[in-house]
Amino acid sequence: MDKFYGSIAIIGRPNAGKSSLFNRFCKQRIAITSEIAGTTRDVKKATISLQNLPFLLLDTGGLESKDTLFQNVSKHSLQTGENADLILYLVDGKTAPQAIDKEIFYSLERKNPNIFLVVNKIDNDREKQNAWEFMEFGAKQMFFVSVSHNRGILELENAILSALKNDALEQFFNQETQEDLEEGLEFLQEDCEDSTQQAQEELINIGIIGRVNVGKSSLLNALLRGERAIVSPIAGTTIDPVDEKGEIKGQLVNFVDTAGIRKRSKIEGLEKFALQRTREVLGRTDIALLVLDASAPFVELDEKIAGLIDEYKLGVIVVLNKWDIAHKDFKGILEDFKLRFKFLEYAPILTISAKNGRHIQKLEEEILKVYRNFAFRIPTAKLNAILKEATKHHPLPSDHGKIVKIYYATQFEIKPPQIALIMNRPKSLHFSYKRYLVNFLREHFDFSGTRILFIARGKNDFEEEES
Repeated sequence: MDKFYGSIAIIGRPNAGKSSLFNRFCKQRIAITSEIAGTTRDVKKATISLQNLPFLLLDTGGLESKDTLFQNVSKHSLQTGENADLILYLVDGKTAPQAIDKEIFYSLERKNPNIFLVVNKIDNDREKQNAWEFMEFGAKQMFFVSVSHNRGILELENAILSALKNDALEQFFNQETQEDLEEGLEFLQEDCEDSTQQAQEELINIGIIGRVNVGKSSLLNALLRGERAIVSPIAGTTIDPVDEKGEIKGQLVNFVDTAGIRKRSKIEGLEKFALQRTREVLGRTDIALLVLDASAPFVELDEKIAGLIDEYKLGVIVVLNKWDIAHKDFKGILEDFKLRFKFLEYAPILTISAKNGRHIQKLEEEILKVYRNFAFRIPTAKLNAILKEATKHHPLPSDHGKIVKIYYATQFEIKPPQIALIMNRPKSLHFSYKRYLVNFLREHFDFSGTRILFIARGKNDFEEEES
């Protein structure tokens, strides 16, 4: 994206935890973290999403001073902070407040008043009590966090969202006509105009997930038409996820055969690490192939694994493997599936046999289809026409006698499709009506295999609605 709701610069002296905070916001290891001072030397940039809004995050090199305050201090880091919309000045909470930190903080604050003091490495309440010494900085906003333990991060994210209200959005909130509203939101749709075409040129990352011995490695071999993954009846043969690139009708794809997931009580040693790696893989996955064993009844662990798809907001195809030895007919297994996996009602279901190649070509076609849906953007005019029709058929319920309106809608993101609803009372959008809108959209567009996320937006508040 070229447009952001704001830029956030992480500033601080060496070893305060800047790169760790950067990685935490990015939800993946991008910056290298180390106890060696000076590991980060250049400004690293990443697009992050906070409640589905895009922000530019900047990780700067550590600020150092030896003989005088700004001798050997990275001018680039300071300039980055001065030009950012918001500065997160990070200090090490395990040490007493340092005079040099206060001097740098005051210097930055004079040039950019939008600055938070973030006291890191506060792992428990006792340490938090001791950390109140940092009140002497006089910071308008101060936060106690532990990046390594994910403590206080959500509060910090909410404060960032509150501080970085986009001026372009604020302007159209005060306008009354739909024409003005459309003009005010024009920048949101520009970023997605070529998104579908770009998506077709990208590498599709496909995660193969499921419990042990459901046939994930056999499925990978069938899709790649070769023995690329070790297949064994011994549970847990696959430890590290295996990346294998291939093509489907000219489209580049990357298959990831994740380690089999077993019950937590049975996870030991390398398999515990494998579960952690599986979650990391899903963070960079577009489409998940949920492999279920059709030769035996579904179990609770199948549901827990399927929940990861919802957590990571992935496109999904349900693969009923070992269909050649299925324990029930399709109607019976489908009834069982609907009972256990109601949250995947939008997912296409295929019966296959990885062992003998049954329906592998059909699965390949479905992967391309679901990815197109996952990366599809509804033209803004058409989207609003459909929503107008939906509200006409079923008007929005009032909020204790007060009228609730959707002024305008635009899809501002893909993978999965995310739609902003500009409303007079965003908190009054009931989940049942949201479900109605989702189903109404599905009647007009093929969104099989992908969720649809709604963002209800008002002038004074922001809340995320998901379907």
